[in-house]
Amino acid sequence: MDQPSLLNIHVKLLGFDLLSLTPSSINSSTFCLNGNPISRTEILGVITSRDHKPNKFLKFTLDDGTASITCILWLNHLNNPYFSKRQSATVRVISDMAKRFAAALQIGKVARVRGRITSFRGGLQVTVSDVVIERDPNAETLHWLDCLSLARRCYGG
Repeated sequence: MDQPSLLNIHVKLLGFDLLSLTPSSINSSTFCLNGNPISRTEILGVITSRDHKPNKFLKFTLDDGTASITCILWLNHLNNPYFSKRQSATVRVISDMAKRFAAALQIGKVARVRGRITSFRGGLQVTVSDVVIERDPNAETLHWLDCLSLARRCYGG
């Protein structure tokens, strides 16, 4: 049976797995995980740094115990030409959600982050599309177990 494509799903990864991804030779917006093309990820960890530029971006670091991952949450939706072709009501909803995510992302909190894997200045980062602040004290352990199980069963690891 063929392995299903991982390209358009949020692949659960640990930090060291994310940082070991290699750029795809076929498409600049994808990366390879054990030969499988991926473009999106879900990571979970403690927020260890935060650099907020109002109405521009929030850059923060997520540490899961295996590595520190740089994440970028864009906050410039209302004045970004990329969004000018979308309906203004939709852009306002996206902008409001991003502002709520930014307010919730505080140093020391445990966050589950989903987003696109991107390269910036030679390093990998996650361009955030969704954030959940975890309240379950077991969330980190469960994420680790999920990542290990999925790596064996689905990701070819």
